[in-house]
Amino acid sequence: MTGGGAPRFGVWAPVYGNHGARHHPHDAPDAGYRRNRDLIVHAEQVGFDATLVAQHVIHPSDVEDDVLETWSTLAALAEATDRIELIGAIKPLLLNPLVFAKIAGNIADISGGRLSINVVSGWFLPELEALGVGALDHDDRYAYTREWLATVTALWAGKQVDTGGRQPALARPAPRIVPPIYVGGESEPGRALAAETADVFFINGRPLADTEEVIADLRARRVGHPPLRFGLSAFVIARDTDEQARAEAAHLQALVDAEARPEISGGTDPKTQMYKVLAGTSRVGSNGGTLAGLVGSYDTVTKRIAAFHTAGIELFMLQFQPLEAELDRFATHIIPRFR
Repeated sequence: MTGGGAPRFGVWAPVYGNHGARHHPHDAPDAGYRRNRDLIVHAEQVGFDATLVAQHVIHPSDVEDDVLETWSTLAALAEATDRIELIGAIKPLLLNPLVFAKIAGNIADISGGRLSINVVSGWFLPELEALGVGALDHDDRYAYTREWLATVTALWAGKQVDTGGRQPALARPAPRIVPPIYVGGESEPGRALAAETADVFFINGRPLADTEEVIADLRARRVGHPPLRFGLSAFVIARDTDEQARAEAAHLQALVDAEARPEISGGTDPKTQMYKVLAGTSRVGSNGGTLAGLVGSYDTVTKRIAAFHTAGIELFMLQFQPLEAELDRFATHIIPRFR
């Protein structure tokens, strides 16, 4: 089944400093707001359609590294940009649903309706432990997310909601345009949540055949709701020739392999489906990275994007390294082929 219209392209905001090798000689980690703002403004100008601002309050690669706060950043980006979709990740355990409904509703109006939310239940246990939110089991986090999201959407609809306090909660003003909901998480409770509540299911990068299986499963679960749309995360390495792209991929892989990331290996919930899928694989980038296979000549990458789009992927959320230079390369050589 072909995805409707032309594919859309987004870029992961460098809230972690960068994606890929932490010690790349031409892409030093910089998680500062100014860099993120300048990058997203530029991405909008050169033709990108969306950005994803991920959420961690503690850096998952190294707790000593900088990580940018998500929702204050999104408020500022809403003023700094004009067209690009702003997708903000939210871990329900980190914010009271009434407080979040007010924050996100305000940003939705500041942006003129360009805000979307990406609901993720959280996998980095040291972060949750440091915040003192309790060691909820994997499936219990999804149960909490379901209740939290129902509360937020009811508040956005202008309803009074009983949140267990002395007074029912009410979020005024409600956003004029309610943010679409992206759901990430590929475990059984994650897929069930997406099938029931999401507008878009966000898939971690993986080969085409595996992606088609995920899409087929989610479509089969979708009963009594509008069709589910799909996004895919991927790390792109595009060059004039396949050989040049493979050489660059090998270079980046060598840089990644030389790094030690104890927090990721020690802090991941073992029940997290993403890391079960990624176990034993070599890849560059987060959330599947180069596993999606967007590595090759401009023609090769174009054909692979087209194949994923035909399978049902509407939005490609992309990572690059060095970020600024490779984003421009993609905008110059790939995006025009789909316009």
